[in-house]
Amino acid sequence: MHDLASAAANFINLDPITIIYLFLVGFVGGLVSGFIGSGGAFVLTPGMMSLGVPGLVAVASNMCHKFPKALVGAIKRAKYGQVDVKLGIVLGISAEAGVLYGAHIQESIKKAFGDAGSNLYVSISFVVVLGVVGIFVLRDAWKTYKAGNMHAEEKMTKLAKWVQSVNIPGTMVYFKSLDARISILFTIPLGFATGILAATIAVGGFVGVPSMIYVLGAPSLMASATELVIAFVMGLGGSFKYALNGMVDIRLAMIILGGSLFGIQLGAMGTTYVKPFMIKVVMGLIMVIVLFSRALMVPVYLSQLNLITPLTEQTTKILKSTSFAIMIFALALGAFIVLRAMWQGRRAEQRELKETLAHSKA
Repeated sequence: MHDLASAAANFINLDPITIIYLFLVGFVGGLVSGFIGSGGAFVLTPGMMSLGVPGLVAVASNMCHKFPKALVGAIKRAKYGQVDVKLGIVLGISAEAGVLYGAHIQESIKKAFGDAGSNLYVSISFVVVLGVVGIFVLRDAWKTYKAGNMHAEEKMTKLAKWVQSVNIPGTMVYFKSLDARISILFTIPLGFATGILAATIAVGGFVGVPSMIYVLGAPSLMASATELVIAFVMGLGGSFKYALNGMVDIRLAMIILGGSLFGIQLGAMGTTYVKPFMIKVVMGLIMVIVLFSRALMVPVYLSQLNLITPLTEQTTKILKSTSFAIMIFALALGAFIVLRAMWQGRRAEQRELKETLAHSKA
């Protein structure tokens, strides 16, 4: 009985406005997710936390909604020939081990420091990961832009060339997305790190996608699509682990999933109309904006844990509202860029078709 009461205390009340908000957040998250891999989920965890959902419940529910959505996205993008199933499964297996280890860390923190400790851990993890990966991806996109070769083929990094050149007998596997044989000894740590991050903030794509591009040498489109396979494998095991401890709010998961399933179809279609350069720009921009949203909440959690001078009620309110507004802006910007890229690509495609028809008639 006590366990049921403590589990219920983790869950928020749902009114019509909250349900509509969660559905819209799910839709935009799905839209961005289909476009850049499973990265759309990183706006959903802060989205739920901004409604007062404890960090651990937000992570667990997010993970639960993600694996069926990732499956839908992976199937959709496999039709466009963008998914490397073998690479996804190989990385997914070691990622699953990372998820189970990361979930154990999360539960230990919640037990020791309560919701404020868990929220602080999730938020600081967001700030660090978004800062490092977001700036790296934006720098890479800016270099491409400055070189004036946005439409050129992606160049493989020196690290990826080296990884592909190393031959460790008995561990080599051929992957079609890389068109090379790679030792699974390189994929295991990448997968494990992806899994730990997924269990911490419900987003492994921030490690998964860049590591496939920059460490293994996969093209951006293939990396973002293959990440959906990894997300499915991780989400399945992670959801089960968290559900056993009463941390999955199935109501939140289902509402967000409903919105996501619409969005992810559109996002996946959008990738066929844009250059890989644009995927990096969208990914980097949203990461940096969400970073500021989460950073503003760090003093609030530090105050709740009495690690700094307690904040006044007014200051806490301002920080929460500003954090929420920045996150809504990140969602809106992501949706705008993806939909605009789709619309422009569609128009260019129709123009080319008209010209081809006019040519053939002449």
